[in-house]
Amino acid sequence: MSPLAQRPFLKMNGAGNEIVVLDLRGASHVVTPEEARAIAAAPGSHFDQLMVLHDPKTPGTNAFMRIYNNDGSFSGACGNGTRCVAWALLDGTDFDGCVLETEAGILECRRESAFGFTVDMGPPRLRWDEIPLSREFPDTRGIELTVGPTDAPVMHTPAVVNMGNPHAVFFVEDVAAIDLATIGPKLEHDPLFPERANISIAQVVDRESMILRVWERGAGLTLACGSAACAAAVAAARRNLTGRTVRISLPGGDLLIQWRASDDHVLMTGPVELEHEGVFAPDIFEGAA
Repeated sequence: MSPLAQRPFLKMNGAGNEIVVLDLRGASHVVTPEEARAIAAAPGSHFDQLMVLHDPKTPGTNAFMRIYNNDGSFSGACGNGTRCVAWALLDGTDFDGCVLETEAGILECRRESAFGFTVDMGPPRLRWDEIPLSREFPDTRGIELTVGPTDAPVMHTPAVVNMGNPHAVFFVEDVAAIDLATIGPKLEHDPLFPERANISIAQVVDRESMILRVWERGAGLTLACGSAACAAAVAAARRNLTGRTVRISLPGGDLLIQWRASDDHVLMTGPVELEHEGVFAPDIFEGAA
């Protein structure tokens, strides 16, 4: 029987981004990609990202997180999921903050309201080899990548940013006019992105607001992606399309992103929702190693 059988979990969402939180602190088991896919396929526990908590590795942190996409692959960051984890750790306590660690670094979280949280996503990485890209581009505010005919491209010259994950952000006139479900998977796997990439299309409304849709690496079309919202805000500010604080509207809700000039950190504020609590049925892991 899988060590995950009968384990409790939380089904949540952050601005519509489907999240499952699994607390394995005190246990030695590490979720396998096969188990992650089994959880995503089971009724009641489908997710865009699975946030698995382990015992802290670094003093002063509350937990170490492993993050899985629904195809079983690993994710370096998930801002919406991190807010959900913060709610799970802080709900019913007198504490207003927690510190979480992932392979990508340390994330500080602050409670703003009962279901509203801010996550410090850290500084963006902007060099071509930090994204990473397969070849050098001296200016990552816009790289050579075109979708569609060269004389009339559908999209072109995306900005690239790493916010724990690689992101490519295309600025377009109308996000509704782009068939992201078709274009997204091709761009995710473009040879330019050796670790694949999250693909976003962004429509600037004014200096303080944008509309964003995201094809998420390893998860597909999603109602929201926190790290993509951070990447889009950084990309827009670098092009002087917006200021350093911007409200980003995604299909699942709004996120407020601030790229702080004082220390280069990106802060993301948004809502979380608890949908239900559950336990994993043993039979969902049959055949999963």
